Amino acid sequence: MIAIGQRVEVSEDHPLLDNALIDNGLPVALFVIMIGIGLSLTRRDFGRELRAPRGTLVGTVAQLLLMPLLGVALAWALALPAVVAVGLVIIAACPGGTTSNLIAYLARGNVALSIVLTIIASAATIVTLPVFANLALDIWPVGGGGEVRVPVPRTIALLLVLVLLPLLLGMAIRTGRPRLADALERAVSVFGGLVLAALVVVIAVSLGEDSWEYLRTAGAPALLLNLGGLGVGFGVMALAGLPWADRMTGAVELGVKNATIGILIAVTVMGQPEMAVPSGVYGLLMNVSAFALIWYGRRRPRPTGESAAVTESRA
Repeated sequence: MIAIGQRVEVSEDHPLLDNALIDNGLPVALFVIMIGIGLSLTRRDFGRELRAPRGTLVGTVAQLLLMPLLGVALAWALALPAVVAVGLVIIAACPGGTTSNLIAYLARGNVALSIVLTIIASAATIVTLPVFANLALDIWPVGGGGEVRVPVPRTIALLLVLVLLPLLLGMAIRTGRPRLADALERAVSVFGGLVLAALVVVIAVSLGEDSWEYLRTAGAPALLLNLGGLGVGFGVMALAGLPWADRMTGAVELGVKNATIGILIAVTVMGQPEMAVPSGVYGLLMNVSAFALIWYGRRRPRPTGESAAVTESRA
């Protein structure tokens, strides 16, 4: 059993570290998922938001800076065990998920803004995620002396291959074969959900008798981070004077995370399966809040004069 504030030893012989599904399947799955995000992007999306970039700028700062800091604040305030605290910061620093654009559409948000924010965050977190992960490790050392670190150059190279390259590939398919992109995009969204569910099961089984304790310890922080992300996303867009559709998009982008990246960093890069628990739990809980956003967005009467164009991702 783990205790609040406990320093956890490095899991050098953990069975999950030699798991073929994790070692080979997780990188391939992430590659496919990131192609799916690229499949949703068109040049018109960039052009529309570049003409009025305030939402992009505010949303990007909130995603890349405010969310990781919120993760640090929650981990400190709740006095979490080291591995859970670092894992919470990792998922807070992750970009938006593969389904955030669909959720923004269903919730009557600004889908073009959602797509652009997802792409920018996915590219930028290649650098910012390892930086915040190492910051968390400085605050909550794991293994008794801070031996566990995120190797920044190796992590950036890994994420370039598994995040940026498939994004560009997906965008190329969208440009050259739009009908194929439409078909693949739906399939990849379903695939992403199935992969996340499978990863949660594998992690829970691998943790054995400690799995319930980790899940219990990570559940409330993951939920608070999710609700905090929704509130921060909606709030910063409102403070910036942006319309309701942009506010909803801000909530979606900060609340819906690519939990697969968080699991990859924790298990494959850091060799700490316990740190993957907050990402796995978050990935499940965020679906509940996503449905709530959709319900609220579709029940809210659209103000007179509000353009329906904000809910269209492509013409």
